[in-house]
Amino acid sequence: MGTQTSIAGGSFLIQPSNPSNIFTNEDFTDEHRMIVQMCDEFLEKEVIPHLVDIDLQKDDIMPTLLDKAGALGLLGAAFPEQYGGLGKDFVTATLVNEVLGGGHSFAVAMAAHNGIGSLPILYFGTDAQKDKYIPKLATGEMKGAYALTEPGSGSDALAAKTTATLSADGSSFAINGQKIWITNGGFADVFTVFAKVGGDKFSAFIVERNTPGLSFGAEEHKMGIKGSSTRQLFFEDCVVPAGNLLGEIGKGHIIAFNILNIGRLKLCAAAMGGAKRALATSVKYAKTREQFKTPIANFGAIQHKLAEMAIRVFAADTCLYRTASWIDNKESELHAAGKTDALLGAAEEYAIECAMLKVLGSEALDYVVDEGVQIHGGNGFSDEYNISRAYRDSRINRIFEGTNEINRLLIMDMYLKRAMKGRINLMAPAMAVQQELMSIPDFGTDDTPFAAELKVIANFKKAILMCAGAAAQQLMMQLEQEQEILMNLADMAIDTFQAESVLLRAMKMTENKHPDATIAMDIARTFIYDAADRINHDGKAAVNAFAEGDTQRMMLLGIKRFTKADNFNTKEARRRIAIKLIQEEKYFF
Repeated sequence: MGTQTSIAGGSFLIQPSNPSNIFTNEDFTDEHRMIVQMCDEFLEKEVIPHLVDIDLQKDDIMPTLLDKAGALGLLGAAFPEQYGGLGKDFVTATLVNEVLGGGHSFAVAMAAHNGIGSLPILYFGTDAQKDKYIPKLATGEMKGAYALTEPGSGSDALAAKTTATLSADGSSFAINGQKIWITNGGFADVFTVFAKVGGDKFSAFIVERNTPGLSFGAEEHKMGIKGSSTRQLFFEDCVVPAGNLLGEIGKGHIIAFNILNIGRLKLCAAAMGGAKRALATSVKYAKTREQFKTPIANFGAIQHKLAEMAIRVFAADTCLYRTASWIDNKESELHAAGKTDALLGAAEEYAIECAMLKVLGSEALDYVVDEGVQIHGGNGFSDEYNISRAYRDSRINRIFEGTNEINRLLIMDMYLKRAMKGRINLMAPAMAVQQELMSIPDFGTDDTPFAAELKVIANFKKAILMCAGAAAQQLMMQLEQEQEILMNLADMAIDTFQAESVLLRAMKMTENKHPDATIAMDIARTFIYDAADRINHDGKAAVNAFAEGDTQRMMLLGIKRFTKADNFNTKEARRRIAIKLIQEEKYFF
């Protein structure tokens, strides 16, 4: 995007904070805003008025909606123009996913189609495969789906039991097995199916709907996203041509895991679209619902909820577009270097941030819809109010694209593996923090703007480096078995990524004299103040789990030193945020 240079994935943890090197929502172009408006209008006209029928899956309504979205170019926004797409950049594609993410079940069907349902072919297919399928997937003429999960393999995808047997003449594969929870399963025309060749070579295949030997279970009855088609797939000697092998035999895990990086970021984007709509719904309700002869929006308890909803959305949204821009820039660099799979390479570079986004985005949405139901009171429990649908539809996001627990473990696993391979230098900064613990703290004052906040962020990073470095030294290879410690460290990193991102965005808005800069700084300072307590808690839990004696006492003092934040009146800050929300009747950034 031009306003932010590419950095190594995960290296925000060891790099100084710089507001001039962050892309934010305020940097959106006029074209971005036009696309947002088009997506909003599509939802308001084609989706929101028909949510009940969509949930009932009436009259092929979902495939019809996908056709309409395809006619507008929304399904193929990020596909290359040579395949009938619009060829837009990654930030634009992220925006489309975000806005349409407010479309409940439609958002799930769309994301499954133009993400995991299409991208495996786009990035791993042969020229012939791409020529055959991508133009039709870009327009919606064909609908896509992704078949990975099995009854015995969810998070452990490589434990799949579905097999693919090569025929004696090498012309075809016979697939046998079962897949579950297949989004778009009721109407998809083409499936990316994962199966093991020779019993152990995890591989991917393109399977068309009308292939003999492929059959479908009944529609699943789900807690939420009832309008998205979810079926089981059964393969009984399902014969596909050898030319439908996707990628190489035994390399299916590369396809599955690389596509998931993009899927995790896109899930965060969709969660933001849903969260912003749910927040607007809650604000409007709070303004009209009266108790004790006054709108409940005037009550401090309700204002606290509304403000915290906005804070969490602001934080997740800022991290989302910060990362999307990094991926954009990295993709451009890889393209310039002649890489044909530039987007996949860029997404892999920021796989740590994508895992963080999946967690923080899904949990921000869950918070918003949960408090939205609370604000609606008894009415929130009634299907007559859309907040109840938002609540039900939200819950799956903490399971989709790898559970949040798996993603938390992945964050630290990737950090440690990249450190061992020399991709990111964590050891030197961690050792420097250990040396700092032995020294007298710096009590000097810096009166430059935002110096105090920047110091807090720098100290958060030190707390993580101290805990992660000591845990790695103490436990070595055993650390990967200590999931509780890894999750403590992951939460510290997630909070720090958000805290730094919101501060940098608020600083940039202040420097650019943005009209909402003061509110943005209220959000940043409130988030940082609260994050300090959370990081303190997670740091102590991690240290107490592996350290003893003098080492433990020294590290606990370090945690205390590195999680100090200046006193701040978060009550008044939240009231200012809430009042702005109430005036605007929506999330306004």
